[in-house]
Amino acid sequence: MNTNVNEVNVGTAVSRRPAKSDVKVWVGSGAAVAGLVLAAVVGLHTSATASAAPVELPAVGVSAPLQRDLDTQLSFLGQYSAVEKVELRAQVGGTLTEIHFKDGDVVKKGDLLFVIDAEPYQIKLAQAAAQLEAAKARYNLATREMARAETLKSTDAGSAENVEQRLADKLSAQAAVDGAQAAVRDARFDLDRTRVTAPFTGRIGNHQVSVGNLVAGSRAATSPTTLLTTLVSLDPIYLDFDMSEADYNTYLRSHETARGQDQVTVSSGDSTDFSREGKLDFIDNTLDRSSGTIHARAVIANNDLQLTAGGFGRVRLSMTKPATTLLVPDAAVLPDQSSHVVLTVDQDGTVSSKQVQVGDLRGGLRVIRSGLQPTDRVVIDGIPTAHPGAKVAPHAGTIAYADDKVGAVQVGMQ
Repeated sequence: MNTNVNEVNVGTAVSRRPAKSDVKVWVGSGAAVAGLVLAAVVGLHTSATASAAPVELPAVGVSAPLQRDLDTQLSFLGQYSAVEKVELRAQVGGTLTEIHFKDGDVVKKGDLLFVIDAEPYQIKLAQAAAQLEAAKARYNLATREMARAETLKSTDAGSAENVEQRLADKLSAQAAVDGAQAAVRDARFDLDRTRVTAPFTGRIGNHQVSVGNLVAGSRAATSPTTLLTTLVSLDPIYLDFDMSEADYNTYLRSHETARGQDQVTVSSGDSTDFSREGKLDFIDNTLDRSSGTIHARAVIANNDLQLTAGGFGRVRLSMTKPATTLLVPDAAVLPDQSSHVVLTVDQDGTVSSKQVQVGDLRGGLRVIRSGLQPTDRVVIDGIPTAHPGAKVAPHAGTIAYADDKVGAVQVGMQ
């Protein structure tokens, strides 16, 4: 039986040479695997190199809080008022003939402001002067007749009754002279009041009447009078404010011997510069039970005339005796919802957040009432790059008290 050379017997292993196409597939697959391995090796080497490079930490400036002996002060909102204020009204009636100021001018004491037609009062003065002369003439006559009656009595040619009558005439004439003199003073008083002058130095308001108007006047204000203008003093000026009952009690405990005689500092409007100095000169004698406050007043120098009655200002009043106080830059105090925090740096460079209670500004710095220690390293520069729990590279910074009269006091990181 003929056997086919291509026939393969069952169970017999036959060795076969791979085809060219199979070789190409295996070669291509090997090259791809080798490329992936090489890429992985290169990637691992790159990652290892990157992880080995040092990470640069953010630099921040730190400093210990500035320590300074300061008293506790509270700030109150107040309103300025004039020490002297007057409504200028006519004391005599007549036609207004002259106005000698511009509205809003600063006038000095004694400056002429208004002139009222003086002719009627000049006539009245002349009449009073004439009556005085007549009274003096009658008095002179009565004096001579008195002397003549006494001479006649001494020679028994006259009676005592005649002397007494002449004495009465003389006394009556004297009274007439006194009355005439008073009438002259009264007429001169009215004439002088036709010229209205400034009773004190201050700023004048706008004129309420114009030249040619008829004004009504009354020296005793028993009848309606015409308002001419208003005048307020400028220097010094009052700052009126109210303090709560609790603040008032705190003030009393620390000012038992100097009540109402304390120095205060004042800032005007929206300014934070408490450079003006004044004196607390009045505290009311009763508390307002409806508001639970007591009224107080400070008197402030106003040499530059920058303070205006009716304007608002803030006054700082010392409430306790000086004690050691911690201060940091205001920018270093960060708001945290309803509280405030300060960032500090530990010895290992880790940033921590500390909640603090803050006070007012002193010398451009914020008072820290509690929450900080004198040895804490407070972040004062590079604050945006510092976050609680993060690592930073601290470097020494300084805190300066700007308003120190003998020079800025600085404190830095030890």
